[in-house]
Amino acid sequence: MGEQLRTVLDLVAPLLHAGAARLWHPHRVRERYLRYLVTMHTVIRASVPLMELALEHCRGASATDPAAGPLGRYLPAHIARERHHDTWLLRDMAAAGLRPERELTRPPSPEVARMVGAQYYWVHHFHPLCLLGYVAVLELNAPEPALVPLLAHRTGLPADAFETVRLHAEIDAGHSAEVLATLDATSAPPSLRSAVRLSALHTVGALVDVLDAVTAATDQAEREVI
Repeated sequence: MGEQLRTVLDLVAPLLHAGAARLWHPHRVRERYLRYLVTMHTVIRASVPLMELALEHCRGASATDPAAGPLGRYLPAHIARERHHDTWLLRDMAAAGLRPERELTRPPSPEVARMVGAQYYWVHHFHPLCLLGYVAVLELNAPEPALVPLLAHRTGLPADAFETVRLHAEIDAGHSAEVLATLDATSAPPSLRSAVRLSALHTVGALVDVLDAVTAATDQAEREVI
């Protein structure tokens, strides 16, 4: 199941690559990176609560559930690894000259709410394994290491403003392998495998929308100034 999902995601990866290319276009990239930091904080701060919710559902699942066991064994360690990643972004914001306490008062975008909120629905109302479709997309599409020096050069921001991008570029390859291995360890029925794929594909489309919203907001701000 894990390798099948990787194959599916490889087919739609160009959509994410195109969204990233629009986001990191050199024109006004400094402003877009600042918006990106704030936006990704609204995404990442939901990661641990989502996984804790999924773990709660696993622990309450029937003993005959073929997927709850492997997922319930995977989640505690992954929760521990992901905890406090949102604080990395707060430090990056401060290093980039933003005031994190001010940025946290802004409401998350509708695009973020659609991407993250769908996972709450699938976990609550279908099966917690659906969350691994979401996790797989984020882990398999971690930043490339070369992005850090590129953005530092294009934005002129200090190196400390890119710690989250750098750390995720270094560690997420191993994390993605664990996600796929967990999917392989489940004996999920066809309907649940389809739901995981649906969750993953929804996440791809929603993540493109999140990136494009950051790009569009920066472009709109430029037009208003002009």
